[in-house]
Parts: sequence; structure tokens; C-alpha cells
Amino acid sequence: MLPALGRICRNYLLKSQQSSRFTPAQGEIKRQMKYILVTGGVISGIGKGIIASSIGTILKSCGLHVTAIKIDPYINIDAGTFSPYEHGEVFVLDDGGEVDLDLGNYERFLDIRLTRDNNITTGKIYQSVINKERKGDYLGKTVQVVPHITDAIQEWVVRQARIPVDTDGAEPEVCVIELGGTVGDIESMPFIEAFRQFQFKAKRENFCNIHVSLVPQPSTTGEQKTKPTQNSVRELRGLGLSPDLIVCRCTTPMEKSVKEKISMFCHVEPEQVICVYDVCSLYRVPLLLEADGVVGYFKDRLNLEFEAKPRRLLNKWKDMADRYDRTLENCSIALVGKYTKLSDSYASVIKALEHSALAINQKLEVKYIDSADLEPCRQQEQPVKYHEAWQNLCSSNGVLVPGGFGFRGTEGKILAIGWARRQKKPFLGVCLGMQLAVVEFARNVLNWPDANSTEFNPDTNHPVVIDMPEHNPGDMGGTMRLGKRKTILKEKNSLTRKLYKNCDYIEERHRHRYEVNPEMRNNFEEKGFRFVGQDVEGERMEIIELDEHPYFVGVQYHPEFTSRPMKPSPPYFGLMLAASGKLQRYLEKGCRLSPRDTYSDQSGSSSPDSEIVDLKLSAILQQE
Repeated sequence: MLPALGRICRNYLLKSQQSSRFTPAQGEIKRQMKYILVTGGVISGIGKGIIASSIGTILKSCGLHVTAIKIDPYINIDAGTFSPYEHGEVFVLDDGGEVDLDLGNYERFLDIRLTRDNNITTGKIYQSVINKERKGDYLGKTVQVVPHITDAIQEWVVRQARIPVDTDGAEPEVCVIELGGTVGDIESMPFIEAFRQFQFKAKRENFCNIHVSLVPQPSTTGEQKTKPTQNSVRELRGLGLSPDLIVCRCTTPMEKSVKEKISMFCHVEPEQVICVYDVCSLYRVPLLLEADGVVGYFKDRLNLEFEAKPRRLLNKWKDMADRYDRTLENCSIALVGKYTKLSDSYASVIKALEHSALAINQKLEVKYIDSADLEPCRQQEQPVKYHEAWQNLCSSNGVLVPGGFGFRGTEGKILAIGWARRQKKPFLGVCLGMQLAVVEFARNVLNWPDANSTEFNPDTNHPVVIDMPEHNPGDMGGTMRLGKRKTILKEKNSLTRKLYKNCDYIEERHRHRYEVNPEMRNNFEEKGFRFVGQDVEGERMEIIELDEHPYFVGVQYHPEFTSRPMKPSPPYFGLMLAASGKLQRYLEKGCRLSPRDTYSDQSGSSSPDSEIVDLKLSAILQQE
């Protein structure tokens, strides 16, 4: 009797495994990974990325390892070919992935290192399914959106959620997934359906949905309106997902009656309606969520094991938010670029400046200057814009020329760089900004009037910036020098080396097609224009410095991509120190800040720990 019963049980289990699409080879859920899906309604750009990042920060402060995935429903394979005016800046990861700027928020908030597969697009999913179909993996079956596309989405999420992202190499315990766009968009329907199925495969105690919605407050009545949120939640529920938390974005704190109304019409408890109103600093958002009891809710809802009270990691965020509110001294930086109409075009650049300003008790003021407005032709066409641009430049404490592509505005950038060099204003050039600093010096100091980059003038007699040999001009996507690369700091007494705490080498992220012509290096160095950082082979010029100038630095890489709130990027930190008049004193003190400029509670570790030690900013910078 017992052996027969055993055979029946084994046969039943075997049939159950065969009927399930999630076989071990396809990414079976091996243990209790927790998934938090963040969706949005009413409008796009409502702040899902910040909410997702803040939730991850709160959970990490409780000692959990957290990873993040961003889903973009567009058909592009990645963000590499986007104009910054489309979706903001293109963020670059260690592995060279060109991804959505929200992954930059995840990395900065959580202090983690993500990979290109943490950004899922419709193009990537369809490409993977079509490749499988071409190889015959579907055994002649008709390939359809359901089940093949939806299965591919689920398998990708399960597989990527287990990739370590912390410095300790531990497997994540929680995966925060942000679904881009708004509920109801036709392009996001396969992803909604995929997660409708996934919630049952993952089980209720391992999956929850946070819906971010808008509660508008028309100026005519001043009343907070709940109807858009009601409609958005109704549509989400109609697609098979029921929100566990409703995060309401509004301009002012939500009234109790409004919260109760949303609770009643959206079928959730009042405690599950969270208000995130407009605050002066993003550092306040995790604190708002924590104050509304999000930690306790996740502990109960997902059966998480941790102390309900967040640990000292979150206290650092409070210190930052308090410092941001009480800083009084202004330091202005002129950002001279070509995409200045949309601040998200330079999101990481602005964050890197903010991190550095906050570390030295300065309130950052960014003056956006369209580089084309600095050019002489603008004086004839629009004299008011021309004079305003130059007035903003001349009244700034420092000048920053970030990366970019294309000829438009380059002459204006060169004029701004020349002004900063002659007036001894602190200057930082990043990527194209560094290349144009080389062009400006060649024209006005080496007396090569036609000096240029071959990107803008292929026939110049003095090609000081040239196309890289490995660049493929046929395809635009993924053909640049991308990702983390090593730079050797060869000069012992260089300013940049001191800012990097006398490291022999650094590893920073790159994104460029052109480089400084190494054959002309000696001409520059004879005039005090030094190439103090080079690649491992000594062929690519990575860092420039100008003698007899308080701070004139250019870097071929993008240091803003690795800047963190508690660990500001050294080149940006140097710019802010010089612009605020504190650089010389900082260097005299052995690259240490005064006690009033250090955080009261800081950690240099990206991994959650039960006992997070206090570290001063100087020690944190030493780890860069």
C-alpha cells in the first residue's frame, strides 16, 4: 500500500514539474526572493524612479541586500542612440551598458553597481525571443506574445534579480522593479500581463505592487482631487494587478479625508495610502516613506526578517537632508552645454555637483548656459540672449563643460573654456569638454588657428582630437569606447592624483568615439599643458591639467557616473573646492576637511551591515 502511494505521489510531482513553464533551466524560483513592482498612473515622469530608489534605500537600511531593475517599454535595444531631449541623459554602467537615467538613481541611492541587463526594453525581449525562434528552441511552435514574450520577461527578471550588486558579492534578497510609462499604455501591456502571471508563480508573500499616482490640486479650488488616482487604480485592477500601496504625488501634504476617500474607492486600507508631497530635496523622500510606516508594512506583507526600525544608514540620509536645508553659502557653477533646455540631460552631472557642494556646506547654484548663445553670430541675431549668456558665465564661481556630440555649440564652448583659462576661473571639462580644452589651447597658445577635432573638421591641418581606430562609423549603437576602464595617474604631484588620494590608478566609466591625438602630446606639455593620466598602454590621454592655474582639469571619462551622495567624485569635488575658495586649504591639510565640513555619520561600504561604522569624508574619498 505504502509503495503504491509513493509511486502515485512521485508521478503527480513529475507531472506538475513538466506542466510548469518555470523549469530549473529556465530560472526556477529557488528561494524566497522578494519582488516589489512599482507602476505609475495618470502621467509619466511622476517620480517612479525616485520612489523605487527610496524604497530600496529604506530596505537596505534595514540590513537587506537590494537590487533594482528598470523596464522601458520602447522598442529600442538600449538608450545609447537617444537624444538627451527624449529621455534625459544616457547613463553608462561598468560593463558599458547605455541605460535609462533611472538606473543612475538606483546606483546613487543604493550605492550599488548594476549591469546592462538590469535595464529591460521591449527591443531586448523581442530580440531574445526571435533569436531563440531562429535557433529552433521553440520546436516549431507558433511564437506569440502570450506565452513566449511574457515568459521571456519573467525569466529575465528572475535571472537578473539574483545577480550580486553589492561590493560584498552577496546575492540580493529584494528586487525592486520599476515599470516605465503609465498603466494603460499599449506598449507596456505585455509587461503588465507578464507580472499578472508572475504574482501567482512567485506567491503572494514574495510579490507586491506599489502604484504611484498623481493627486492634482487645481489652483482655482485648492482642493486635492482623487478621481485621476481612482481611474488609474481601476484600470490597473482591470488588468489583473491590485496595488498593495498607493503612493500619491501631490504638491502639499494630503488631508486625512482625501486619504480615506482614496482608501475607500481603491479598495485598500488608509495605511496603504502614502503621501509623497513636494519637498526641497530628494534626500527627504526616503524619510517621508519611512515616517509613513512603509518599513513595518513590508515586513509584514513580505514576511521579511529584520528589525523594524531602520538602522544608521537611513540616519545619514537625514543628516544630508538637514545639511541641504541649512546651507547658506552659495557657490555658482556655469554649465555650458547644448542640451540645457532639459535639466535631465545632465542629471548625473548635477547630482555630482550637489554631492560635492553638500560635502563642503555649499548651496549649489547651477547657471545653465546654451553654448550657442556665447558665439558671435548670436550677438547679431539675438543680442539679449548673447549678453545674458556672457553675464551668467562671467558672474559664476566656476565653469563646467560636460560631454556631448555634434558640431552645434562647440565654438561657444571653446570661447567659454578660453575665458576660464585666461581669467583663471576654476574649470572642469568632461569628455568633449576635455577635448575642446585641447582644441582651445592649440588655437590660442600653440598658435594653430585651424586646430580642431576630426569630428568637426576632418580636413584640418592640426587634428588634435582624432577618431579612435576601433570606432565603427557604420553603426551608431554600442560602437563607442564604453564602460569602466583603468587610468594610470603617472605624475606623483598632479592635482588630480591628490584628489584621488594618491592612488596609482583609478577606474572610471567612459563613453566616447574620439580621443586626443597622442602624436601631438609633446607640443602641449612644453607649454605647461600636461597629460597627467593615461590608459594602461600609455596611448590614450585621460586627464589634463594646466600649470599656473588654480584648477584647470579635463577628464576623458565621465566621473559623474560613479559619484555618490556620501562619496563625491574627486574631479567634481575639486571643482567645487576651487570655486568656493577652499581648495588650497584642503590640499595644505593633506586633503582633509575641517570638522565642520564632515558628516556626522558616514559609511564607505555599499553593503548593509548591522554595525555601520562612522567614517569621515576624507576616509570615504580614499576609497575612490
